[in-house]
Amino acid sequence: MNAVEVARGDGPVVLAFPHTGTFVPDAVHAALNARGRMLADTDWHIDKLYAGLRADVTTVRATFHRYVIDANRDPAGGVLYPGQNTTGLIPLTDFDGGDIWQAPPDAGAIAERVDRFHAPYHKALRAELERVHHRHGVALLYDCHSIRSQIPFLFAGVLPDFNIVTNDATSCDARITSAVAHICATAAGYSSVVNGRFKGGWTTRHYGQPAQGLHAVQMELAQSSYLTTQAPPWHYDTQKAEKLRAHLKTLLDRLTELAPQLKGMT
Repeated sequence: MNAVEVARGDGPVVLAFPHTGTFVPDAVHAALNARGRMLADTDWHIDKLYAGLRADVTTVRATFHRYVIDANRDPAGGVLYPGQNTTGLIPLTDFDGGDIWQAPPDAGAIAERVDRFHAPYHKALRAELERVHHRHGVALLYDCHSIRSQIPFLFAGVLPDFNIVTNDATSCDARITSAVAHICATAAGYSSVVNGRFKGGWTTRHYGQPAQGLHAVQMELAQSSYLTTQAPPWHYDTQKAEKLRAHLKTLLDRLTELAPQLKGMT
């Protein structure tokens, strides 16, 4: 199986999906324990949620599961949130802090997975951002995520529905943050926050270079906003999802409208 799926559009927005994949090679599956084989920390149905909102967006989707290797972590093993509970390049626990391995991968296996999965995903993502930038003079990376709204091991309380992430205002032009924040704040029945519990994964931090015309924003949606329940079998709630999709379309439309204003802003 290819590590990445790409669908090219001719617009300025690139959607990235690092955590919707569920492919696990046989050897990795055998090394996981029963808890790990549940693949609980998938960004369930996020690719479906965004599908068809705009015909001109480019999508880049990792097909492999984050337990194989996390496409949104530093391949050198850097820690995203020092001093806080989190998961790394290859998670040793799930989001609840439970062990997921019978036999965790050694350094050789990790290096092999970087080469086989992580690197091809980011090679494809980089190529699409460069193509879009060449065409439009700017590229807007919108990194698509979701997570359960309550995970005491990772954060206290209940997450807002829209978690807008720009690495503390460094990964994109302020007009992007302002536009996204306004749309989310005025979405009736939804809650939102900018740079709250999340500051951005490796993708947002690595590619967000506004001075170079590369803008990145991560959207972490609470799964309660579009799933029937935040537990197996993780059913997609069509009624909830269609309501949410209307706001997501507004977001993507606005980002597309903003792109020409960001050209040459170096």
